Amino acid sequence: MTTMPPRFPITAEQIELVVTRFYAAVRKHPTLGPIFANHVADWPAHEAKITGFWRNAILMERSYDGNPMQAHMRAGDVRADHFDGWLELFDDVLHSTLPAEPAAAWSALAHRIGRGLRMGVRDVTQPTGAVPNLG
Repeated sequence: MTTMPPRFPITAEQIELVVTRFYAAVRKHPTLGPIFANHVADWPAHEAKITGFWRNAILMERSYDGNPMQAHMRAGDVRADHFDGWLELFDDVLHSTLPAEPAAAWSALAHRIGRGLRMGVRDVTQPTGAVPNLG
């Protein structure tokens, strides 16, 4: 079986460090903190799951089996505009934790994923039969 190369040069330890620092910042964030607190009872388990997500997305490991779109759509209190704050905070952590090249590459990937999640959450809040907002 051939393994796929990582999307960009980064270690599993760097991914874990970014996730840990990001969620430490999330817990202090005035908007995001309360939303996450409504859904996360076990922070170490959540961080491990999200670390698995990013290891899967970046290192091409088989370390995640969830569905982020469904999780965000089901939450009920996640709005499309929350992703702007999420991405801003994530970028701050990336750029303060990693060298410039992997920080920029991971940021681009996170923004692409964030656009998809934002559209999914926005679609859930649209009235039945409404024209989809692709912005």
